[in-house]
Amino acid sequence: MPIGDWREHMGWTWEEESSFWITFVLMNGTCKLAVPLVAEWLVTTIPSIHNHLEHQMENSWNLIFELLLLLLHSNAAKGDISVGIGIGNGGGSLNNNTNTPGPVPNLNNAFPALQAWKSSITDDPFNILDTWVGPNVCSYKGVFCSNSEDDNGIVTTAATESNVVAGIDLNHANLQGTLVKELSLLSHITLFHLNSNRFSGSVPDTFRDLTSLQELDLSNNQLSGPFPMATLFMPSLVYLDLRFNNFSGQLPHQLFNKKLDAIFLNNNNFGGEIPDNLGNSPASVINLANNKLSGTIPFSFGFMNPRLKEILFLNNQLTGCIPQGVGIFTEMQVFDVSFNSLMGHLPDTMSCLQEIEVLNFAHNKLSGELSNVVCSLRTLLNLTVAYNFFSGLSQECSNLFNVGFDFSDNCIPGRDMQRPGPECSMIPGGSLNCLRIPTPKPLVCPVTLSTSSP
Repeated sequence: MPIGDWREHMGWTWEEESSFWITFVLMNGTCKLAVPLVAEWLVTTIPSIHNHLEHQMENSWNLIFELLLLLLHSNAAKGDISVGIGIGNGGGSLNNNTNTPGPVPNLNNAFPALQAWKSSITDDPFNILDTWVGPNVCSYKGVFCSNSEDDNGIVTTAATESNVVAGIDLNHANLQGTLVKELSLLSHITLFHLNSNRFSGSVPDTFRDLTSLQELDLSNNQLSGPFPMATLFMPSLVYLDLRFNNFSGQLPHQLFNKKLDAIFLNNNNFGGEIPDNLGNSPASVINLANNKLSGTIPFSFGFMNPRLKEILFLNNQLTGCIPQGVGIFTEMQVFDVSFNSLMGHLPDTMSCLQEIEVLNFAHNKLSGELSNVVCSLRTLLNLTVAYNFFSGLSQECSNLFNVGFDFSDNCIPGRDMQRPGPECSMIPGGSLNCLRIPTPKPLVCPVTLSTSSP
């Protein structure tokens, strides 16, 4: 019987029809289908039901409900689908089931997410994904589960606990493939390590939904495209490692406003200038080496977190001076600006780097005398100033042969392995005016000030 004849036979009005719904509660939401549409599907799809309906119109309501319950019985019994009936114009519902569906286990989303990712992987030389079979994702190699926490950060009790995928560690798995958008369904993941694989393509924008992620290590892959902006929307992220990939374009200024403790961007193709707000970063380690960054080291560098331990600018296209503010980093251990085009003298404030172990100024255009400012640093283990235009060494520097000290290819009179005379007749950056902040003599370092303050 055509659907129009059904409506006429039942004497429905449009309002009555639109107010009657059968609701299917699925695991990912609620889907509503109007009864006439369900009936039409039954009539047109199953001929035997069609014939039966033509002889049983008086009991059509009961018949539809019985058929629906029969079709859904196996799934409803498992709790995957429940059937309810709502009648009325106010949007309220009357649930005929005695048991309302509870919260869906957190692992329900993990299975389709990981299977979608598995399907995108084209080479698995160590057969790691052979274990990625079945719904028990906690048994997958490289996948780690833990008990979930409530909104207050308290681990759930035995009565309500449910496992979640808390971490993925596939470092050195040599997998080839791409990152899929479905991975964003792993909303409880806190650690995602993919170091040393062959993943290509870009980082899906859906990764911004990984709101619990604290450590993201995508290093040593073949990923490309601009800086993955999705990482800037991860509120819990403290460790970001994108080194040894093919990312390109400019660095976003938002990167240095995030509360990251470690930023590894070295060995990519990032270009343009370093954002002026570099000094806003609270990170203890920043590695920007081996890119195509240009311009000067931002002035804000001198106002960074004084607990900065390591910063590497080496092998870029940086120009200008070494900022005077470098002296605030009393806990710095590694400072590497080699293989750039920096000019001018070393700032006096470098004498405040009382924890420094590695200083590398090689392959720049620095000049002036290499003085006690640098050579008297007591923790220094390696000092490299090769391939510059330094014109002299202090007595303290002359005694620095008990550390790795390379001063070759400069313009130091009476020393071996120096530049030819003609190269030293024109010192680069002779007219360069590096901003210098006047400092008292003797220089008072931040560590001294902080120690003497009440």
